[in-house]
Amino acid sequence: MNFINKLEAAWAANDSLLCVGLDPDLERLPAQFRNGPDGITRFCTEIIDATADLACAFKPQIAYFAALGAERQLEDICAYVRSNYPQIPLILDSKRGDIGATAKQYAREAYDRYGADAVTVSPYMGSDSVEPYMEWKDRGVIVLCRTSNAGGSDLQFLQVDGKPLYQHVAKLVAEKWNANGQCALVVGATYPEELAQVRAIVGDMPLLVPGIGAQGGDIAATVKSGRTAAGAGMMINSSRAILYAAPAAGEDFAMAARRVAEETRNAINAYR
Repeated sequence: MNFINKLEAAWAANDSLLCVGLDPDLERLPAQFRNGPDGITRFCTEIIDATADLACAFKPQIAYFAALGAERQLEDICAYVRSNYPQIPLILDSKRGDIGATAKQYAREAYDRYGADAVTVSPYMGSDSVEPYMEWKDRGVIVLCRTSNAGGSDLQFLQVDGKPLYQHVAKLVAEKWNANGQCALVVGATYPEELAQVRAIVGDMPLLVPGIGAQGGDIAATVKSGRTAAGAGMMINSSRAILYAAPAAGEDFAMAARRVAEETRNAINAYR
């Protein structure tokens, strides 16, 4: 299946719009995973096992691995998802943005090396920075549009021909860049009004929505603003709130992650 087909199937099979982010911070991992090269792998695979039936996607953030020289562990984690949960889309969150031959190498990194179903990219350098990803016609290209961080307004809210720049990005992706039908957009939960405006521009195009959980985005407002008429259309990401749900002592980390993931999935579903 292509990325969109797999995502639609996961929405239905797991009755979920929850994307589980994999951002392993060595200082926050349980003590048993801090020593030895495979601790990150074991931690992430246990999180995956605990939440796979509750998620519509898994999203490893490449910086958390690269900063530790843990690219091999990321390869192992991606292979684990593909082997054990092939029905769950795997999104590599790398936010790459370059042109020509360099962009093609970044695409190879995401799709060939890590076997991702989709990758996040920056649109700042224009169409020729995105086109190399389109050569993999079955893979997803998730374009930054209206991000969840406060500083995103520095550029994304600049007025161009009477409309903020992020709306031009949304329209450009929906009408020109989505030739393969595998594009999606990143739109933060911290801006529900802008989320609703993007939904109006792009129709049923999927949206990757960070910003709930640790970043404080409101689930009810997010779902009401971003859902499609069918009650789907979103991958609502939560990372730290799930990964580090266990208190310092007591509850098992994987059980705690499952508990918070289930609570989050159910809270999202309450507003679909």
